[in-house]
Amino acid sequence: MSTVDLSTTYLGLELESPLVASASPLSERIDNYRRLEDAGASAVVNYSLFEEEINRDADELHHRLTQGTESFAESLSYFPEPDAFSLGPEQYLEHIRQAKEAVDIPVIASLNGRSRGGWIAYAQLMQEAGADALELNIYFLATDPGTTGQEIEQLYVDIVRAVKQNVTIPVAVKLSPYFSSMAYMARRLERAGADGLVLFNRFYQPDIDLDFLEVVPNVVLSNPFSGRLALRWIAILYGRIDCSLAATSGVHAAADALKMLMAGADVTMLCSALLKNGIDHLRTIRKDLVDWMVEHEYESVTQMKGSLSQRSCPDPAAFERANYIKALRTYHMA
Repeated sequence: MSTVDLSTTYLGLELESPLVASASPLSERIDNYRRLEDAGASAVVNYSLFEEEINRDADELHHRLTQGTESFAESLSYFPEPDAFSLGPEQYLEHIRQAKEAVDIPVIASLNGRSRGGWIAYAQLMQEAGADALELNIYFLATDPGTTGQEIEQLYVDIVRAVKQNVTIPVAVKLSPYFSSMAYMARRLERAGADGLVLFNRFYQPDIDLDFLEVVPNVVLSNPFSGRLALRWIAILYGRIDCSLAATSGVHAAADALKMLMAGADVTMLCSALLKNGIDHLRTIRKDLVDWMVEHEYESVTQMKGSLSQRSCPDPAAFERANYIKALRTYHMA
């Protein structure tokens, strides 16, 4: 039987395949790291440490130092809150250490925040804990009408530059698609030092509970169509910026991964597919990926990477406005 070379390079890391497990609850258990590695994941992005947890860590320390100082029989503050013993940041760092001992594949830490403050210190601590790379998941929702798009973009650039100045491990930026000039923003982040871009972040929108009349979180897992936006922009950016490109959201089967690779992705990240179908679904995707490559006489991932990017496509307009017009005019109702 013919063999194919699935190896790829992401953030300067030599990976055995382009199948990477993205940040999800699956990585909260160390034994899942082993299962992901055995099933074919070439790297794992650890679940995210949120800026709010970093701030809560400091608040809890202050609370413990002062707790009970005014205690008396009726003092409610004498009793610790239910989560008072959970130091998220410290546990996160220990989790990285344990994960690195458990598997041979790269472990990528993930920081999720919106301000510059806690990023630098914890980026350094994650590096010291053994993380092979760092994914910056910047979430900033501008609700102030006085905040300009330029200010938001500068915030991203400042965070990336500050982190890169303080760590030596590779740094990827997980981006939203909500920039007025995506290509320009990608280049700015590259010049600020980003080693890779992860396209795209899915911001979970809240819902309203009509029974309890309150705003509630609402998580909707992706489907294969969710990856179309990432597919388009990876194809546009391939060859135009000098950093790694990771496709996330919408990768549920080998066909989805193949499309992303042909568009120009270095790796394809999986989350919803594994949450829906289990970790062993990775084996199916990997097998189907290899079978398709053998059938179509591809010898390596490198050979197919970017082969249908905008730069390589015989019809570059397919990724631009011409395709939009054509799609609308060729659709017919049943």
